[in-house]
Amino acid sequence: MNKSEAVLLSHPDLSSGDKRAGKVLSFFGVPWRALTIANFLAEITDRHPTPANLRVFCSAEVFSRLIKDFEGSLDGRDLWKEYVHSVFVHSGDDLDTLQELTRLLTGDRRAALSKTDPGAVNLSVSDHLDDFCGVMAGMRVTGSASSVNDSLILDSSHQNAVNIISAGPGAAFLKVEYRNVPVFLSTCKKIVDIDAELTTQNFDVRQHFLSAVPVVLYIKWAFAEICWKALETNACLIIDDPLLKATYGFVNFHQLVSLTKRHKFSTNIAFIPWNWRRSSPEVVRLFRENPESFSLSVHGCDHTRAEFGSSDRNRLYWKAQQALERMNRHGFNTGIQHDQVMVFPQGVFSQAAMDALKHTDFMAAVNNDVTSAGPRPRAITISDVWDTAVMAYGNFPILTRRYPWEGIENFAFDILLGKPAIIVIHHDFCHDRCLNLVKFVQRLNSLKIRLAWRSLGEVVRRSCRQRELSPGLVEVEMYATQLRLENQSGQRKRYLIRRRESEPSNIKEIRAGSRNVAWSSTDGRVALEIELNPGEKTMISMGFHDLTGNGRHADTLSYRTKAMLRRYLCEIRDNYVTPARFKLAGSC
Repeated sequence: MNKSEAVLLSHPDLSSGDKRAGKVLSFFGVPWRALTIANFLAEITDRHPTPANLRVFCSAEVFSRLIKDFEGSLDGRDLWKEYVHSVFVHSGDDLDTLQELTRLLTGDRRAALSKTDPGAVNLSVSDHLDDFCGVMAGMRVTGSASSVNDSLILDSSHQNAVNIISAGPGAAFLKVEYRNVPVFLSTCKKIVDIDAELTTQNFDVRQHFLSAVPVVLYIKWAFAEICWKALETNACLIIDDPLLKATYGFVNFHQLVSLTKRHKFSTNIAFIPWNWRRSSPEVVRLFRENPESFSLSVHGCDHTRAEFGSSDRNRLYWKAQQALERMNRHGFNTGIQHDQVMVFPQGVFSQAAMDALKHTDFMAAVNNDVTSAGPRPRAITISDVWDTAVMAYGNFPILTRRYPWEGIENFAFDILLGKPAIIVIHHDFCHDRCLNLVKFVQRLNSLKIRLAWRSLGEVVRRSCRQRELSPGLVEVEMYATQLRLENQSGQRKRYLIRRRESEPSNIKEIRAGSRNVAWSSTDGRVALEIELNPGEKTMISMGFHDLTGNGRHADTLSYRTKAMLRRYLCEIRDNYVTPARFKLAGSC
């Protein structure tokens, strides 16, 4: 296979921007190497690279030097197009050189770079470059001051420049050509540092738009054949807390099932196991008759305050088992099977909770927050949350979800990264007869990518990333303890499946369908291989040993009474108090 190659061009050492670009390349599984200008020219002159496979990353200052060297060599001019596929140029710190470079590349001697105005700036992604912009095409974003302060705006009307990301009347990311080779020029001085510690509970692309989006768009386009990618984009809406009654707060299940069919989305109810005996036969029948519209996940156990935020692993293990036992009883009584996915009450969890869940039948957690509770929470990096799932807590996955108010741009960027689109609301978001919910779903469905709306369990099982290593050999990274794998090609394929696991001794078995499979462990990962015929599918599942030394942790009468009061009071709030407030405010 003639693979594309990334070259970080330096003079003489890699800049901080180059190093950050290298981190993003590595995140997407793209191998790269650093070369000086002299070594790069020598390779091309000696015809060492494969024709047109080089993707070059460099600063504006380095690219300007490179151009001067090429312009002085007739051979260099001819070889440039033959061996270079494209170039990504970041501005660097030499603004004068950037100004001259933009004038040279655009052919507009009057092209001018100017600083952004203080405050927020309206950014827009071109809707005429779908192949390049993908799911971000046509996106309109109000970038925060912090996201644009390190950028300049290019004012040029020359036809040789194509605006990819516009900032107000000018361009912040553009496509030009040098010697018939596309050059993608970012005017942002920084490339996002994905090793930086996350300072919020999730990554907000609005805070990093110009430092993150250009480089990711370029890598996903330039290395489409070899980089990590999601085979499909799955989606699900989660509504936290409701009982399965005809109405709960502003949620009307008969209305909701009609909306899911009309507007093509699926809904998961984060169901509190404490309520396992309280489901209405009418709504149970609705769920059973519409499995493509409705599913259930596990929302804590009693849903008490910070229920899974303690450090007592044995107690948490017992609570997780109790939650599953209640959900199994609910399933036996109603015929509704639950997804083995934990949604933490109030989003609060501890490292101990993640350890406990790993040794149960849960296959993943889905949560808004990714930072654990406790006096010394683990540092979570940007790369941790860019990944399909956060694997920093004992290699038990947290898939992230978002509220609609976080903006369609964050969902689109998650999809660009290869993550599923998981939306969360509470019943009060439906106070307007679900008008805002429908509008948001319509915006998601109008993104330039096909969304596969599924149950939450299927979203989790199908959340992986893969890349083709050679014809017939595919590498797959698995996250949850279950993986739905399907060969959608027309040829038999061998799959090399890897999953991060720092303590392989905890693994009891790995199965492909109904049979045990052999696996190995090295460098903090387990690996196994399977082969699938065209159209064949299987389920890979991992089982972990039970926790040892775990005694009973039965709840006291006082605790059970408080839990019961909390549940009934919350229902009074949701069914009566909150609707009354909206009515008084004239909002419903």
